[in-house]
Amino acid sequence: MPEKGIGELISELTQEVRMLFRQEMELFTVEMKGKVIHAAKDAVAMGLGGVLLYSGLLVLLAAVVLGLATVMPAWGAALLVAVACIASGIALVLKGQKDLVHLKFTPEQTAESVKETAKWAKTLKSTSSHRRTSFGSRSDIRKAI
Repeated sequence: MPEKGIGELISELTQEVRMLFRQEMELFTVEMKGKVIHAAKDAVAMGLGGVLLYSGLLVLLAAVVLGLATVMPAWGAALLVAVACIASGIALVLKGQKDLVHLKFTPEQTAESVKETAKWAKTLKSTSSHRRTSFGSRSDIRKAI
């Protein structure tokens, strides 16, 4: 099997680097989609919390109306429901906010893969420079001949 020329080797290396770059971009895309889905779930929890807060406000207004219409039992029950809705809404909003703040939008797997690729490229570079410098001086070339 004949050895490949430098041009062919460089061409193959270029194609492999392009393919590696495409794979890195695919990994980045997949990783970021996962993070966006997680953020969307947290946003839904915050939205649901907002709806419960609004419902609590409406029930609280109903409690005020019932409080004016009757003595204690009716508006007391409405007030209890309003406080429960508001507390639930606050808990959901705070949970979603806390989870969203702690979510890292950095593509960790892609970064690690890029570091490994850079490390590999450095070893490839040092190997190729070692080949070039094996006959670095004229005396070394004469000795080899």
